[in-house]
Amino acid sequence: MADFNNTDVEVPATLTVDGKKYPNVGVHFRGMSSFMTVGAGHKRSMNISLDYVDSKQRLYGYKTLNLLNSHEDPSFMHTLLYLDAARKYIPAPKANFVKLAINGESWGVYVNTQQFNKEFLDDNYPSSKGTRWKVPGSPGGRGGLEYLGEKIADYKGRYEMKTGDSNKAWEELVKLCRVLNKTPLDQLEAELQPIFDLDGALWFLALENALINSDGYWIRASDYCIFRNDKGVFHVIPHDANETFQPGMGPGMGGPGRGGPGGPGGGGQGGGGPGGGNRGPELDPLVGLNDTAKPLRSRLLAVPSLRKKYLENVQTIARDVLDWNKLEPQVRNYEALIDNELQADTRKLSSHAAFKQALANESAPAPAEQQPRRPTMSLKSFVEQRQKFLLNYREPEKSDAAR
Repeated sequence: MADFNNTDVEVPATLTVDGKKYPNVGVHFRGMSSFMTVGAGHKRSMNISLDYVDSKQRLYGYKTLNLLNSHEDPSFMHTLLYLDAARKYIPAPKANFVKLAINGESWGVYVNTQQFNKEFLDDNYPSSKGTRWKVPGSPGGRGGLEYLGEKIADYKGRYEMKTGDSNKAWEELVKLCRVLNKTPLDQLEAELQPIFDLDGALWFLALENALINSDGYWIRASDYCIFRNDKGVFHVIPHDANETFQPGMGPGMGGPGRGGPGGPGGGGQGGGGPGGGNRGPELDPLVGLNDTAKPLRSRLLAVPSLRKKYLENVQTIARDVLDWNKLEPQVRNYEALIDNELQADTRKLSSHAAFKQALANESAPAPAEQQPRRPTMSLKSFVEQRQKFLLNYREPEKSDAAR
């Protein structure tokens, strides 16, 4: 499987679930950093295609399993908590835990997320007809819906069309980018309304910021999905959620003030907001408003009515999701479900002590040798501190967007 990584070759296998055999499924490794930073013999994320040979074969109605190794997440819960929260407001993939055995040997707990495919669309929209794009994860991917001119070829390296290769659909994506980037701000909302789900996009942006998705659109301009339905309306959909519910990290974070990479105040991994630092739970909801590489944020939030709605969404998420009294029962249920399996798992990427510390009610760190590669706050500490910051947040009278 390692030899076939980044190819279209899948390894045939028999899948057994709840005692039932599913023959001739296809298996391959998936992910970028979650593959490259994980040595052979340890958990690597993988994809299982039920329809590899038999196009009609399904597992409980689904034809694809995405088994994730919880890279950068010693709690194993970030993806489930984030997607559970997202589905309160917008269409987002389902997720659950699975116990995986390979050739009779336990490989422990994996997080299984729903594939962005026709089944996902059937679950979430009146019709699955339309065009799907995936924006692959990359710190330099620049798939943030910037306008690159009218040549379709300039977009094909940044967006992966998953439903054929229709020139008409590409032309509509180019049109969306042109309208988003070139329309005068006082006309932008009216021009986008017929072709773009503005309400969904504002929830998408609010979720990414409030729950700090360090693999998300706001920081990387990648790692999300796009769907243009049969009515000609574009929707943005979350994709990668393992680096959430923790302080922001990684390249691309907006710089001091409200700039972003390449924009005023930009500066690599720092962050805007109080004290000039966004690496903790005090990420400014209006970070990166000058970052033209991410026009969903810089352009939409420059419109006062849309910025107001976005900030209201952030407050709603802070109240309804970032409330430890509401979240803890869900966390404890998940902990009870997977604790024993994780303790016995010899292939996981972080220690069992780090798992327990991520779920602890006290703030004392685990010993250094038991920490994950990037030490994280406990879920409780993050949730409480993030909620406090967001509920007390007030937009400055003169924001960068208004200048």
